Amino acid sequence: MTERLYYTSDNTEGQANLLSCSAEPDGRYAVVLDRTLFHPQGGGQPADAGWIDDERVETVFARGDDVVHIVAKPLLPGIVNLRVDAALRQLHARLHSAGHLIGLAGTAFGWLPVKAHHWPNEGRITFAAGENGTLPDTLSLQEKINAWQADNLSRQVTFTDGLRQVGFGHLLAYPCGGTHVAHLSEIGPVTITQVKMKKGQMIVNYTLVP
Repeated sequence: MTERLYYTSDNTEGQANLLSCSAEPDGRYAVVLDRTLFHPQGGGQPADAGWIDDERVETVFARGDDVVHIVAKPLLPGIVNLRVDAALRQLHARLHSAGHLIGLAGTAFGWLPVKAHHWPNEGRITFAAGENGTLPDTLSLQEKINAWQADNLSRQVTFTDGLRQVGFGHLLAYPCGGTHVAHLSEIGPVTITQVKMKKGQMIVNYTLVP
């Protein structure tokens, strides 16, 4: 089982013990560490990128209880240096945190977030209708998000029976394994680009200012 350091740390550099490096069918190599700073693709968030020693990490994913790091060349077991692409990590954290705010804003209008996609230029949150739900316009959602950001609420991470939950200030926390900004001001301007209905669900598309 790989210890996921990003659950409790924002560090993008550190060390780990390389436990195994095995060939994949596509000719690349799967590296498993005892612990990792790299967030794997999942939960609506893309994988981190970066380096193990001097070898580029091309993608990261979960395989059972392990986090697998894909590299082009084999690496030897032992202590290795980890370096996550900090700029890309921050972008993913901003997108994911913005998605949480959109989920909370939709909930205020009687909708329940059921699916999230926090990818650059593809951000969207899908909602199912709750009781007495009303379809909000773009401005109404934007105003709620802007107000929370103006308060610059701080990230709150808790663990209950092993389940990680992430929230901001007094706002409702969501079960989440992703990375997030430490304070809401770090997200930057969030733009709601579209609110639409599709097959009884509300879909909110969003983007961030680079």
